[in-house]
Amino acid sequence: MTLLFAASELCVRRGERAVLSGISFALRAGERVALVGTSGAGKSTLIAELHRALEDEAALCPQDLGLVDALSVYHNVYMGRLEERSFLANLWNLFFPLPAPRREVTALLAEFGLAGRWREPVGRLSGGERQRVALCRACFRRRPVFLGDEPVSNLDPEQGRRLLRQVLERHSTAVVALHDPALALDCFDRIVGLAGGRLAFDRPATALDRRFLADFYLDRGGVS
Repeated sequence: MTLLFAASELCVRRGERAVLSGISFALRAGERVALVGTSGAGKSTLIAELHRALEDEAALCPQDLGLVDALSVYHNVYMGRLEERSFLANLWNLFFPLPAPRREVTALLAEFGLAGRWREPVGRLSGGERQRVALCRACFRRRPVFLGDEPVSNLDPEQGRRLLRQVLERHSTAVVALHDPALALDCFDRIVGLAGGRLAFDRPATALDRRFLADFYLDRGGVS
């Protein structure tokens, strides 16, 4: 498999604090990797490092979602491919949605449970609906790699599993930070555990079980 990213002894500091310390991590095309660990373990920082390295090869769904509340659902999804059209075309689309992207976006929204909602301002949506919009925007980018930072945390487990699988079907490679060990086991082929900015384990999902992951979280003060 093609190597997309490799780092040996990766260290990231914020001020005086080491957020990642001595992490060795490699990502190959076709892998689906779940990052697990409690708050502050370094999951978001590793996702950010991957996004910086992969650039246009990756579609990012950040934890803060990066949505513009005053804009419609349609325009928030459309922003995923702003670079494909000229400034004038994007300006026109702001007031008069272009037919081709409108059809593509509305079809995608319907697939993610937001049929008929394309005109609504994102600021009126619930937390779970906002996450669906951010997932749609990532899929609309049509990149080979999906990077997600707790992308389904506001959805119930069954909805989260279904939508995450839809996202994975659209991307050949994925790295996703999760708070749900069951979801990591069900949807990913490799699980990486982080603790205190360090690598705790990196194993195939088939080599782990729910008890192992539950104990991993309990040893560090609970799931986050």
